[in-house]
Amino acid sequence: MSIQRLGIGFIGGGFITKFHIQSFVGVRNADILGVMSRTIKSAEESAALARKLGVGEAKAYNTITDMIADPAIDALWVCSPNFARIETFEEIADALSSGKGELIGVACEKPLGRNVAEAKKVFELTQSVGLLDGYLENQVFSPSIVRGKEIIWARGASTTGRPYLARAAEEHSGPHMPWFWEGSLQGGGVLNDMMCHSVEEARFMLTEPGKPRESITPISISAHTDCLKWQRPEYAKIISDNSDGKTDYSKKPSEDFARSLIEYLDEDGNKLIVETTTSWCFVGEGLRLSMELFGPEYSMFVNTLDPDLKVFFSRKVAGAEGEDLVEKQNAESGAMPIVSNEAEVYGYTAENRHMVESFLAGKRPDENFDDGLEVTRLLMAAYMSAEQGKTIQLPNPDIETFIPAVARGEWNPKG
Repeated sequence: MSIQRLGIGFIGGGFITKFHIQSFVGVRNADILGVMSRTIKSAEESAALARKLGVGEAKAYNTITDMIADPAIDALWVCSPNFARIETFEEIADALSSGKGELIGVACEKPLGRNVAEAKKVFELTQSVGLLDGYLENQVFSPSIVRGKEIIWARGASTTGRPYLARAAEEHSGPHMPWFWEGSLQGGGVLNDMMCHSVEEARFMLTEPGKPRESITPISISAHTDCLKWQRPEYAKIISDNSDGKTDYSKKPSEDFARSLIEYLDEDGNKLIVETTTSWCFVGEGLRLSMELFGPEYSMFVNTLDPDLKVFFSRKVAGAEGEDLVEKQNAESGAMPIVSNEAEVYGYTAENRHMVESFLAGKRPDENFDDGLEVTRLLMAAYMSAEQGKTIQLPNPDIETFIPAVARGEWNPKG
């Protein structure tokens, strides 16, 4: 029996879940009906936000199994922390295989796993219970990226040749939650946290419309990681204080800067290049997402800190610190850009609309766990390159079992 509206349950009630909930204002055929989190308080807060915005009569659940057992829940959005990824999917698979409930599909926030072995395990658990799978990489759904790709390929590439160089960057002043700074919990530092976006966004832009992502093949990757800011004593103290002394960046830092260069070949053997840069030590107005695309006779530029709305506040304007103008806002005075609808601009609305429509149609989403697994392989190759100080040729079987030194708590650029 087909259903007309999708009942959704969220696993995780934190920052990213709240972003998703806001975006569902622009998704018409779904209702957020449940939230389960590590603390009942965060689950109730996110459920209350969903009710307030009118996107579903959400309520808090104590366990994932309880949420699956509710017949009103048709699909799950996994937004729990990276370190809980395997136990989350094990509980989902166990609840379904033991007949506790039924689901159509599951969508998972990035990364799919902290390493290739975890990402493969998530994929296998999902397939074992016959679920449709969607990989929540919002930036490939960003309106400027989607529209930019359409125009570039329709006008520039069709007349003068395909694009051959993509540059993508994501930069801000550091994560919200203490566990993000902990290499063993998060799986790494800024490379694992944010380069996943840049790598997949660039891969999307260089893939010819209508062709699968596999139509371009990665052949090598070189990368560099460093800790430029947060290992300095005064900043290491901030991280230590925010984590109640659990995270010591003076001895066990994670990288706060990373870059990579990935070489691809297209179906005709033409060389394509992807350059990515990510940073937790960018101090500016706030979160900056940028993308550049180049071909024989054209170029494309996107920068989220160049919006259509800006304000200026003099020194006389005093107010509380916040993020009401732009995510990861670093100041409240001077010239300030305003991202008027972050959930829309960053791609969450279009992403969730696609996932919902795909699940309702019984169709696997275009952005799925195949993509999440490939991104994880590329990230692990980048870590391997940075650690070994050399270019890694692809494919490389060692990537399948590789755990970055930063995730093992053994990385320190100061020796």
